[in-house]
Amino acid sequence: MDTVFMKDLKETVLSYAGKMRELNLTPLTQGNISARDKESGLIVITPHDYPYDLMSIHDLVVIDASGKVKDGFRSPSEEAPVHCRVYQERPEVMGVVHTEPVYTNAFGALEKEIEPVFVNMALDVGGSVPVMPFADSGNADFGTEMLKVMGKKNAVIWAAHGLLTVGETLGRAFHCTVMVEMGAQIYHISLSHGTPIPIEQAKIDELTALKFG
Repeated sequence: MDTVFMKDLKETVLSYAGKMRELNLTPLTQGNISARDKESGLIVITPHDYPYDLMSIHDLVVIDASGKVKDGFRSPSEEAPVHCRVYQERPEVMGVVHTEPVYTNAFGALEKEIEPVFVNMALDVGGSVPVMPFADSGNADFGTEMLKVMGKKNAVIWAAHGLLTVGETLGRAFHCTVMVEMGAQIYHISLSHGTPIPIEQAKIDELTALKFG
């Protein structure tokens, strides 16, 4: 297939993959990121187990909604079935980001939700960040169960395995990732000093409608 196939979307994915590495949101080759093309429905996703500092647009993989490779010489991320299930079940989602941020993972180890004590996180996520119990994540069934835990929210912690965020654009999904990790740090610090006071869900819904409505 022509090397310029999906070039713009590949460049977007590569850019955010680089930002993931720069902000220390995922170690070494861990994590994965994808974006969906609105017209074709095809998905650009990072390859399996490949260093971000060496990655170019030629290393990215194009798959369809079922996970079948349409372009690229590398294998897609082993968690591509989870990305596909998200895109299948949430048509508004155009970007998915899976990272391994330290503070968020600490709450995953406790299987404890990150409460919405930080307004930026609350708005991006839509409330607290729920936790998906630990399970093998490299399959569509995991994606199905994960989506049940997420509901209409834009983020979910994978117990012992990081964070997944979604957005109407890849930029929104990435912004959500950063805000969740900031929220996790703030929540962690506040817990060490006392009892944090979460923002009420009604207020979050009101502010979300004003910001994104």
